[in-house]
Amino acid sequence: MTGALFRTAASDAARIFRSQRTTTVNPFGKIDPSSLRAGGGDIGRLQSRPYFRTNHFLGKAKETGVSPSSLISGFCSASSSTASTASFSKAGFIGWYLGMVKSKPVFTKSVTSSLIYIAADLSSQTIPQASVDSYDLERTARMAGFGLLILGPTLHYWFNLMSRIFPKRDLITTFKKMAMGQTIYGPAMNVVFFSLNAALQGENGSEIVARLKRDLLPTMLNGVMYWPMCDFITFKFCPVHLQPLVTNSFSYLWTIYITYMASREKPTAISS
Repeated sequence: MTGALFRTAASDAARIFRSQRTTTVNPFGKIDPSSLRAGGGDIGRLQSRPYFRTNHFLGKAKETGVSPSSLISGFCSASSSTASTASFSKAGFIGWYLGMVKSKPVFTKSVTSSLIYIAADLSSQTIPQASVDSYDLERTARMAGFGLLILGPTLHYWFNLMSRIFPKRDLITTFKKMAMGQTIYGPAMNVVFFSLNAALQGENGSEIVARLKRDLLPTMLNGVMYWPMCDFITFKFCPVHLQPLVTNSFSYLWTIYITYMASREKPTAISS
């Protein structure tokens, strides 16, 4: 019996020794560092570092009251904010302007028209002038006011009216819009422009009538040669909310001409 007990104890000791030599696997699928330190200390240390750092980081997060989910959500929100900022910078001035046209259409189109009239009038004065001192800034202010208070708002409502009356964009509808512009809107704006500009210069009723008789007809004839092609491009290919901008762009050259006509010396008043 003593021999049997001795053999049983020896067998148990051998089994325990073999179990201690067997390598174990942790829940993350990596070799347990304790099983490798005896034979490969560096490998054990390298394997243990990620697990140690992860637990250390999560422990610090728990101590400070910040959960890993909040860290992940904060990173995602920061990434989305960066992406939106990048898309905004990529859009640039054009994206900002289109947004202003949709949010504040009358104001944006009026300011655009005023700036174009300022640039056109300065260009018109540059052609005959010899120095900067000879610029007529009061004339430029009159042109800026006309573009801001009259032309810009009326262009907005005129194009919206045309789009409601003639919603299509085929050739026949485009020619109808062009005819309406040449027979109604264009002549009306020319009369208002010459009359208001003359009145602001101190001309009386007779002088304004004389100016219209002298300058209105040549201006309208030149307009018939210039504006039909511009109107065709505007009505045929441009959306309604951008039509005033396109028209104002075409107006740059036209405004150089019309501001020159409006700045001519007043004619002899018609005797009543």
